[in-house]
Amino acid sequence: MNLFDIMGPIMVGPSSSHTAGAVRIGQIARRLLGGRPDRAELLLTGSFAATGKGHGTDRALIAGLLDMAPDDARIPRSPAVAEACGMVVTVSRTELRGVHPNTVLLRLTHGNKRMSVQASSLGGGRVRINAIDGMEAAFDGEAPTLIIRNEDRPGVLGAVTALLGRSGMNIATMQLYRDRRGGLAVMVLEFDQPVPEQLLAQLRAQEDVRSVTYLEMEGP
Repeated sequence: MNLFDIMGPIMVGPSSSHTAGAVRIGQIARRLLGGRPDRAELLLTGSFAATGKGHGTDRALIAGLLDMAPDDARIPRSPAVAEACGMVVTVSRTELRGVHPNTVLLRLTHGNKRMSVQASSLGGGRVRINAIDGMEAAFDGEAPTLIIRNEDRPGVLGAVTALLGRSGMNIATMQLYRDRRGGLAVMVLEFDQPVPEQLLAQLRAQEDVRSVTYLEMEGP
């Protein structure tokens, strides 16, 4: 147990789950998208929907999308900051079954790119990404993470892992998902060390790899 586990994150209140965790969800979603959204639809469910407005969950999510830190004094004013930046935000409720009570579905647009991210705040500023574009995932962003989308064909996984091995990368965890046989698949890999830019370029050049998203963030 460390000091963070005892005291929690340094943040603008009132709740680590509804504020610090929500900010971090917004930050991760921004990085997965590749920049500040032009449009953001925030769909709150469970406790987020029931008490999120009073706890500032919507403002915290917007702050994260603007890349504010959990202790940024501008968090209560984040909707106005977003408007000034030209970011269009809508907030509403939805019903998602079988999810953590503190869960949000973000539908984001950045230029021609569209992405949906479902994520949960677990307490103490820690979060879990549950799905990207409707495909299952399970990572927290606390370690350097690769999200690789590829065609579900034989040999793709082997080629990727062989390249990582030759580059001296140590895989801490690996998750594999697909929407259907022969369709689109997703690899989520967490590492013990940062991934070099040259290696990212090599991965993106692999046959049958559609996209490579790299996530490296500071701790919560």
